[in-house]
Amino acid sequence: MKRPILLLTIATLGCGIFSSPLAATPRVDPVTEEFPQPVTEAAPPPSTGAPSPTDTPAPTVASSFPDPKDYRWTEVASGFQHPVDIQNAGDGSGRLFIVEQPGRIRVIQSNQLLATPFLDITDRVDDNGSEQGLLGLAFHPNHEQNGFFYVNYTRAGGDTVIARFQVTGDPNLADPNSEKRLIEVEQPFPNHNGGAAAFGPDGHLYLGLGDGGSGGDPLGSGQSLNTLLGKILRIDVDSGDPYAIPADNPFGNEIWAYGLRNPWRMSFDRQTGDLWIGDVGQGQWEEIDTYAHGTPGGANFGWNVMEGSHNYEGEAQPGLILPAAEYSHAQGCSVTGGYVYRGAMPEWQGIYLYGDYCTGFLWGLIPSGDGWQSQVLFETGVQISTFGEDESGEVHLADYGGTIYRLVQK
Repeated sequence: MKRPILLLTIATLGCGIFSSPLAATPRVDPVTEEFPQPVTEAAPPPSTGAPSPTDTPAPTVASSFPDPKDYRWTEVASGFQHPVDIQNAGDGSGRLFIVEQPGRIRVIQSNQLLATPFLDITDRVDDNGSEQGLLGLAFHPNHEQNGFFYVNYTRAGGDTVIARFQVTGDPNLADPNSEKRLIEVEQPFPNHNGGAAAFGPDGHLYLGLGDGGSGGDPLGSGQSLNTLLGKILRIDVDSGDPYAIPADNPFGNEIWAYGLRNPWRMSFDRQTGDLWIGDVGQGQWEEIDTYAHGTPGGANFGWNVMEGSHNYEGEAQPGLILPAAEYSHAQGCSVTGGYVYRGAMPEWQGIYLYGDYCTGFLWGLIPSGDGWQSQVLFETGVQISTFGEDESGEVHLADYGGTIYRLVQK
């Protein structure tokens, strides 16, 4: 069943948003879209001990979008080789860690790119395919004490590896020989590897895996609970060897949520704990999914029954969680999931920022009544390969061509 979408033409916003010259892009009228709340079965109250609304203050969310003409994306550093992830260590150092797809992690410290990589595992990473390589990074919540961090990469032959590494006595240098492999997943095709890794507010490690590739999900991975492909996984890396399955995982295994095609970037709102996912579409629709903190696991995001909120191999049915936002391939071809802004600019508070790799369009998403409102805010003219946030909650993005930018006021 299709959901009604209200379209309102607004002015294009592509001029002067970067602090260094970039190639001009074709001018296309962006739109504001309003989406009803996702269709899903009512979930019972969680039994995870999550705070109730009376225990914590209401989250801060802007009621409208700021005027993007008053802001720009300023260059932080350049010279990266295919950056695909931006993370911070949460250790108070203020550093940013940039994942390069061929198999390196670089460090930006005091706005300077350090010459020596934090980690170089190009000897074991297979990046022969455009969606293969070193794809994701997550620092352990106690990284400052234990030195642990986790990566998601494809090894020789293309299979997915989830591994833990440890830093040396030098906080800017990890030990490539400290690798401990936690999970290895066979990949039947070279595309749709997902690649995200993030620690949730519960301290568990969440991992995004695509449906295994080809096109249309020929193996039916998205809707199958017998494979880790097409899923969000959730594991306890502080128990067991090499990890334990959390007792409240819905299916008694690593699977936390399913029905995903190729989740390219996911994040947790640092204030609310809500999970946000950008799921790359098949041929017509790109989507943004969200899942509220404290909601029990077992979410089915619909692929390949649905592509976005549209029928694909089936029809909408009770229990499917449809997107918070979607856009057609008239506006792009590959969504890049982002972050909820929690930095120092109050007018941006609570706005989820996401973009498209192909067109460089960058949207904002806020609650609106019983649904969501999405608006194109910037036409960046770059290939948005990832977003990230620093320790202060300021949002960054990466141009796949090699430059990192941060959102600032003009």
